[in-house]
Amino acid sequence: MKNFFAVIYILASLLFTIDTKAQHQEISEKPGVWKEKSDEKIDSTSILNAFKKGDFSGHFRYFFMATNNESGLSDYYANAVGGGVKFETAKFHDFQFGVSGYYIFNIGSSDFTQKDPVTNASNRYEVALFDIQNPSNKDNLSRLEELYLKYNYKNSTITFGKQLLNTSFINLQDGRMRPTEVNGIWVDFNQIKKTKINLGYLYGISPRSTLKYFEVGESIGIYPTGVNPDGTKSGYAGNLDSNGIYIVGIQNESIKNLKTLLWNQYAENIFNSALFQMDYRYDLNPNSKLLFGFQTVYQYALNFGGNKDPSKTYFEKNGNSQTFGGRLGWQNKKIELTLNYNRITAKGRYLMPREWGRDPFYTFMPRERNEGFGDVNAVMTKIQYTNPKKTFKSNLAVGYFDLPDVKNVALNKYGLPSYVQTNADIRYQFQGMLKGFDAQLLYVHKFNVGETYGNKNYIFNKTNMSNINFILNFNF
Repeated sequence: MKNFFAVIYILASLLFTIDTKAQHQEISEKPGVWKEKSDEKIDSTSILNAFKKGDFSGHFRYFFMATNNESGLSDYYANAVGGGVKFETAKFHDFQFGVSGYYIFNIGSSDFTQKDPVTNASNRYEVALFDIQNPSNKDNLSRLEELYLKYNYKNSTITFGKQLLNTSFINLQDGRMRPTEVNGIWVDFNQIKKTKINLGYLYGISPRSTLKYFEVGESIGIYPTGVNPDGTKSGYAGNLDSNGIYIVGIQNESIKNLKTLLWNQYAENIFNSALFQMDYRYDLNPNSKLLFGFQTVYQYALNFGGNKDPSKTYFEKNGNSQTFGGRLGWQNKKIELTLNYNRITAKGRYLMPREWGRDPFYTFMPRERNEGFGDVNAVMTKIQYTNPKKTFKSNLAVGYFDLPDVKNVALNKYGLPSYVQTNADIRYQFQGMLKGFDAQLLYVHKFNVGETYGNKNYIFNKTNMSNINFILNFNF
């Protein structure tokens, strides 16, 4: 906490110094040179000037969340507020330095240390607004988020250090107070027309709802771990060994209206995942389009999947999985309507650490995932409206997720029964005097349609429940 406020103080002092000096300066006749009234000259290409010309930004968020479970089971609520600042220098010989920090306050929530008396299970959703590793922590909720050095070459960049990333498998999953962040080297190469290439080596991850960075193997298992394929409790948390994650991504749009995407993610000593996706827009007329999409993911274990002991490994030795999905839709300037399908075959469980990001599937719906399952059929339809000024957006989605029986532990890692989910999402960006504010209201309801054998552990925080969220953001 002291380190966080020290960063804030330094940044504030720096801004004050910049403003004070600017009032005593005037522009020299020579471009790129500041001229003090004392005739002292400061080169615009100096490190000092890079800091003076840097960008200062901030983000504040209020988040209310509440879960209403089936009658007889525990309900929860949470109120969180937080704020953070970021500073990035101007370019100095094409280099930039960036740093950011954030602080979260619990301003009135349920007691997350109390388990549900019927199932003896813990809170699932609301605790993730704070510190899931310490549910009783309400005071020391600060973290250093970004700390990087970036090199710019034309339209391309190389970034080294703590940073934010959005890939198909590792992404911000920004549905709580703070997103997931990574530590490593990331190349964003944009020198080929209509083609984007990404290369990365990641050696640290700070999952959302945690306060520090972890090594790659250590980051897997911070969230609930479910069961092994033989039904025993998964024991991979704290027992996985990996030197890091190697990522290659290629996005091409050289064919009109067609976007092709390829990602390969190699988690050393644990598993490899490859995704191929094509999205095509067919012009019906100047105002509307047909949407087509295809996607497939293939995974396989590396070595012993993280640990030689089968009870402590993440990806079963010689294990593999495959998914494929499609999308059909229609879009005009205001409305987008899609029908989405995803199939995870019965070859094995689709596995991707929930600490790293959300599912890449067309059928993904906030507040639930299909990670950890095999032999899945998912269908989801969604209609979205955006007003002409793009200040208001709303969508309604309904999905049916046919999962393996909860007792089929080989293909059902978390004991989740089949379910129907509905999401209603409304977002608004304020203008005028309140410009910079945006608000979101998200309502989720999940209906159980699978066999639960009278066991409430298959219901609590999983199905026959609703979850409501109100988020207010201010960005500057």
